Amino acid sequence: MLTNLIKRPLAAVMLAGLAFAGVAHADDVTTSKYLFGDWGGERTRLADKGITFDLGYGFEAAHNYSGGDRNLTRYTDQWKLGTAFDLQKLWGWDGAKFTIMVTDRNGRNLGADANIGNNQLIQEVYGRGQTWHLTIFALEQKFFDGRLTWKLGRLPVGEDTNQFTCDFMNLSFCGAQPGNIVGDYWANWPTSQWATVVKFATTSDTWVQLAAYQMNPKYVDDSYSRRNGLKPGFPSGTTGALIPLEFGWKPTVNGLPGSYRAGVWYNTSKGDDLYLNADHQPLAEFGGTPLQHSSRQGAWITFMQQVTGEAGGKGTTVFLNITAADHATSATNNQIALGMEYKGIFDRPNDFVGAALAATHANGLSARNQRLLNELNPDNPGIVNTGHETVAEVFYSWSPIPSIAIRPNLQYIKDPGGSKDRDDAFILGLKTSFAF
Repeated sequence: MLTNLIKRPLAAVMLAGLAFAGVAHADDVTTSKYLFGDWGGERTRLADKGITFDLGYGFEAAHNYSGGDRNLTRYTDQWKLGTAFDLQKLWGWDGAKFTIMVTDRNGRNLGADANIGNNQLIQEVYGRGQTWHLTIFALEQKFFDGRLTWKLGRLPVGEDTNQFTCDFMNLSFCGAQPGNIVGDYWANWPTSQWATVVKFATTSDTWVQLAAYQMNPKYVDDSYSRRNGLKPGFPSGTTGALIPLEFGWKPTVNGLPGSYRAGVWYNTSKGDDLYLNADHQPLAEFGGTPLQHSSRQGAWITFMQQVTGEAGGKGTTVFLNITAADHATSATNNQIALGMEYKGIFDRPNDFVGAALAATHANGLSARNQRLLNELNPDNPGIVNTGHETVAEVFYSWSPIPSIAIRPNLQYIKDPGGSKDRDDAFILGLKTSFAF
C-alpha cells in the first residue's frame, strides 16, 4: 500500500546519499545533524568564511481508508536547496546577510484525488504548483547592536510573520495559520513575493514587527508558478499590499521556554463579497458582479510553551493557535488548533510524539449563498458547507540518526469542508525529512 509509493522518494534520497558518501566521515552520521556530515571539514571551513547551507528533502505519503469516493494512496515531496552568505565575514559589511532558497515540489494531493472534500491539506507539503519556486531571495541588515532587523527581497509571509513549527502532516497544524484560511492572498512557504520586514527588539525577549508584502494574484496562481516560479521578476497586476503587525514575547516560565505572538493584518486589495452583488442583492438570485470591499483583514494569537522537563530538551510542549479573518470575504473565516508534543520518549533524545485537534469554520455567508443556489436549481444541488471541519492527528517521530526523521501519523477528518453531507475520513500517513 504505502510501501510502493515510499520506494520512489526513498530511492532518490539513497542515490543522493551514495553520491556523497565519500565526503562524509562514517563516524559523523550518528552524531551530525547532517546526513552527509561535515564534508570532510569543508562545511565548517565554509561556515567560518561566511557561507552556510540548508539542504533537505521530505516526502509525505497518505492512504485514505474512509471518506471521499475512493480508497487511494498518494505521495508528495519537496526538495530545498538554500545558501546564506554572512556579508560581514565575506566582505566586512557589518550586520548584513543574504539568503537564497529554492524549492521543488512534486506529487499528488490525496484529498483531491479521493474527493474527500477537505479544506485543510492532508499532506501539508503539497500545493502552490508542483514545481520549482524561488522561496527566499533576500537581504537582511541589522542595526543598533542587532536590536533592529530589516529584510528586503522575496519572502514567504510565514517566514517572519506568525512563525510556527511544521511537525504535523495536516496543514491545520503547520506554519503561519492565517495562510490556512486566507491562502488566496496570504502566501506561506514555498511561495514568495516582494516584501520588506522590520523587526525591533523592544527588550531581550519582546519585539514588535511590521511588514509589507506585494499583493498580486499571480503569486498564488499554480499555472503562473509552473512557468515563472524561479524568476525574481515583478509580475504585472499588483492589487495592493498585505501589511501585518505583530507583537511577540519569548518568556521563560519556571525555567522553560515559550513563544507568544499576537498580530493583526490589513490587505489593501479589494475583496469580493461572498453573498451580495454590487447592487446589494443576492448573487445567487440576481447575478452580476460581487460587491467589492475596499480591504481584507484579520487577527491571530499563537501560544507555545514548554511545561515539563528540561529547557529545550526532554519534556512536554503545548500550543494554541487562533486566527480570524473578515466575515464578508473569507470562505473559511476562522480556525483554532491546539495540541502537544513530548520530546525524548523512551529516553531517545531525538524522538517525540505529538497530538493535536483543530476546527476550521466554513463561512455562513457561503453556506447561505449555496442554499439559495440549491433552491433555484433543485435538480443540481451543491453541498452546503455550514459548520466546522474538525481534524485530529497523532504521530510518532523516530530519528534513527539526528539527520533523519520518520514520522508515521493517523488523521481523522470529521465533516470535511464543514459539511455533514460528506463522509468522515480516516487517514494513515507518513511524513519524513532528511537534512543533508
